[in-house]
Amino acid sequence: MGLGNMIRTLGWILLLGTLILGCGEKLDYIDYLESNRRLIEAGGTLTDAMVHDIFSPPVASRIYAYPSIAAYEIGVLADPSTYRSLMGQLNDFEPKSFQVTENVSLPLAALIAYYDVASRLVFSEHLISSKKEQLLEKVKNLGASQAILQESKTLGESMANHVLDYASKDNYHQSRSFEKYTSRDEDYSWKPTPPAYIEGIEPNWNKIRPFVLDSADQFIPRPATEFGNVPDSQFYIEAKEVMDAGNSLTPEQREIAYFWDCNPYKMNVKGHVMYAEKKITPGGHWIGIAGIASKNAELGWIGTAEALAVTAIYVFDGFISCWDEKYRSVLIRPETYINRYMDEDWVPLLQTPPFPEYTSGHSVISTAASRALTGLLGEPFRFVDTTEVNYGLGTREFQSFNQAAEEAAISRFYGGIHYIPAIEEGVKQGEMVAVYIAQKVSTRLTKNIGLTD
Repeated sequence: MGLGNMIRTLGWILLLGTLILGCGEKLDYIDYLESNRRLIEAGGTLTDAMVHDIFSPPVASRIYAYPSIAAYEIGVLADPSTYRSLMGQLNDFEPKSFQVTENVSLPLAALIAYYDVASRLVFSEHLISSKKEQLLEKVKNLGASQAILQESKTLGESMANHVLDYASKDNYHQSRSFEKYTSRDEDYSWKPTPPAYIEGIEPNWNKIRPFVLDSADQFIPRPATEFGNVPDSQFYIEAKEVMDAGNSLTPEQREIAYFWDCNPYKMNVKGHVMYAEKKITPGGHWIGIAGIASKNAELGWIGTAEALAVTAIYVFDGFISCWDEKYRSVLIRPETYINRYMDEDWVPLLQTPPFPEYTSGHSVISTAASRALTGLLGEPFRFVDTTEVNYGLGTREFQSFNQAAEEAAISRFYGGIHYIPAIEEGVKQGEMVAVYIAQKVSTRLTKNIGLTD
């Protein structure tokens, strides 16, 4: 081979190598973005911000929902032959067209939409916006061009603005100025509990626009047990069940109660110092489970966006239904009742949350969330729940989402913060919410999502 031919051959080899490396870089950023871990990480970032800011369980459900919806809607643009937009299905969520240009990376646009909406709904906006910037830098280093970055940002920000406009009309901001709850004098009524004696939170949550329910009072549970304070009254018997159970808990029951505590208002007292303990909310726990399930099922990024959005919608409407009843019945908590009529020194295992007793919020939203995930991923579905590891607790294994929900519900009895009727009726309430949403909303063009047949 002559020298000229050798040089030309070497040139072709170098050019081919450059092309191969270029393709490798492109595949690197595509694979990185299409992994479902990116959306799950985004959800974790949002949870960390909410734990830092200490949002109540109902408000947290709102903050999870809108970013998840924004990411899901980008997913619909990626696969419109399979997935159905929530626009036109959720209450007042107006349809809007979005242009997908040649250079758009849809998974990147979904993440941008998620981060942009999330950052606008928390106090610590920088905790989320910094993660978004880190994502963009990572994708750039993996080979995404400036055109891809810019056009993906344009689409993601456009979707975020549409969803934020939708969120701005749900009556949340107006409700910040509504009348606060004032404790009542009646013997049956809820009173603030130790150690912080916080007044009832979100008494006007039934004024928030649901995503699917026709109204907050659409599924009113049967009335709570009639109040009584003598030993032969049914209410006294139910309170004594709570006290007796709290006095004889097994190690397993204590573990279950702590695992599902999810009380962002837990206060610790040392001497004259009181400080909050960082915890996730019940909704945050179920968003965590949705992420774990997405990994286990090896869902793509669109399927993961769907799982997060569906779970968040069921949880959000579940809280609205539950809170409507809480401030209708304004029922006394076991701790207050037992201290007043049975044992003034009795303390529940868990710290009593700052809102009325009936119905059990965890029972309502856990049931609703479990039905949503069962509809998506079926039953049985084995998973190890690691959601609480970052908050100093262990793991628990379940064979289905419904099994996890049942445990979450009974955990409130073990914890000493709910009577049995609040749990049983809360489960029924969550079931009714779930059935209704499944009948009204679909994320697939071929079937409804939310309940198995």
